[in-house]
Amino acid sequence: MKTHIVQIKKPAEINFILAQSHFIKTVEDVYETLIEAVPGIKFGIAFCEASGQKMIRTEGTDKEMTKLAVENAKVVGVGHSLFIFLKNAFPINVLNRLKMISEIVHIYCATANPTEVIVAETKQGRGIMGVIDGGLPLGVEDKKSKQIRKEFLRKIGYKL
Repeated sequence: MKTHIVQIKKPAEINFILAQSHFIKTVEDVYETLIEAVPGIKFGIAFCEASGQKMIRTEGTDKEMTKLAVENAKVVGVGHSLFIFLKNAFPINVLNRLKMISEIVHIYCATANPTEVIVAETKQGRGIMGVIDGGLPLGVEDKKSKQIRKEFLRKIGYKL
């Protein structure tokens, strides 16, 4: 077995979700779910088939996001991997709905952070072992940083 570390390529402000799914109808179901979840959402989807034609299946509402999804799907090169790149929405807006899609098996990450995908390769193919999402903790929050966190969440509308 060989292992590879693949850096996800994307602009710093763009969020993405990396998941595992198992069926060709994934792209259509994910498309419908995202459209229903957030009005005005912009996104691109790439799903790598693991058998049959082994194509990268795509959908999206934004050409740039779809292109990012496809480019990263090609480099990671893992069957049943699902890449979703988002604009005008955050993962928190769609994750619970995605988890309810019967084809989705696992969500590896949902982030805007720099991300590395750890890929294992055998004679049969490739699989995702895990992800490195962001950096090491630099400390524990104190009273002041806790207050800043709480104020930030209220400022952006996630808490009252």
